[in-house]
Amino acid sequence: MTADDLELARGLLTDGFSRTADALPHLLADLSPADLLWQPDPGSNSIAWLTWHLTRVQDDHLAGVGRVDQVWSTQGWADRFNLPYPRASIGFGQVAAEVAAFGVSDRELLLGYHAATQAMTRDVLAAMDHADFDRVVDERWDPPVTAAVRLVSVVDDTAQHTGQIGYLRGLLQRRG
Repeated sequence: MTADDLELARGLLTDGFSRTADALPHLLADLSPADLLWQPDPGSNSIAWLTWHLTRVQDDHLAGVGRVDQVWSTQGWADRFNLPYPRASIGFGQVAAEVAAFGVSDRELLLGYHAATQAMTRDVLAAMDHADFDRVVDERWDPPVTAAVRLVSVVDDTAQHTGQIGYLRGLLQRRG
């Protein structure tokens, strides 16, 4: 990887993560606490839960890639959210009852946590060098997951959840 390739990779990833960060304030704008927690059916995710979950995954995974602490714990977000889950939970594999137990409907809290995670993400990406992209970050998979693969996976995950939030917002608007 040349210096130009490294800069291109960092730029593409930064842009990918920025798209969710730019979209969330608009997607959550003007939603009431009830709207943020609304589920189309009891087994569905809410806008608030999806926002928290996509941010937790980004925080957890980017902190792992960058070998830095998660903002969730170091900046007091876990205490502010005060969720009924284990402190390290990122929402992966939660059952419907756990998702329904999510009671945070404070838009500014959700967006604040995402903004803090986005700032950490920018710092991690800016500090990455050539070797970092090839470094194995998760050996539980076959083949083991490199930082480059993990980063693309998180961009994909956040984009999908951002789309789900947009879809739920559309459903809310249609139901009046």
